[in-house]
Amino acid sequence: MFRLFRFDKKFYQRSDGTQYIAGVDEAGRGPLAGPVVAAAVILPAGFRLKNLADSKKLTEIQREKFYQQISNRALCIGIGAVSERVIDRINILRATFKAMRIAIGKLNIKPDLILVDGPFEIPNLNVPQKAIIAGDSQSAAIACASIIAKVTRDRVMYKLDRKYPRYCFCRNKGYPTKEHKGAIKLYGLTEIHRKSFSW
Repeated sequence: MFRLFRFDKKFYQRSDGTQYIAGVDEAGRGPLAGPVVAAAVILPAGFRLKNLADSKKLTEIQREKFYQQISNRALCIGIGAVSERVIDRINILRATFKAMRIAIGKLNIKPDLILVDGPFEIPNLNVPQKAIIAGDSQSAAIACASIIAKVTRDRVMYKLDRKYPRYCFCRNKGYPTKEHKGAIKLYGLTEIHRKSFSW
């Protein structure tokens, strides 16, 4: 049950005095519309949360519940978002790293180590870090970051759904579903669609 927490624990037990570990993850790399959002989360040592999992393995109701619990118990949380206009200008990978750096910069505790989801470390960051493939299913800190990022971005897309109801962002969150693609064919692109993506 606590496999995710055991993974993080080994980093706290290192001889270099690591005290604060930030998990970092993003939501929104794949959608055709809306921002990419990243979250950085520092948990207290010994933190436990029953049934914690990668955000993709949770229902929306479960994510909302965990979001509240993480928000209440984390030592600090930072969130960064990069708009579709910037994504189009610098590409989605660079925009993702930019959102991650913004999120880390908003932490009110400086991390001793960053665990980042994926195969790449974050460029231009003067903090020790470790890239972990499928990190959101291995590390508790990254799993928490994935939940914070996903819920935050979903809430943005709900607001955008009210502005652009024809595109059903409340259901597809900007991802390239059949429904979303059909709406684009009928009504064209909006100002929040990523123009640089392949259609």
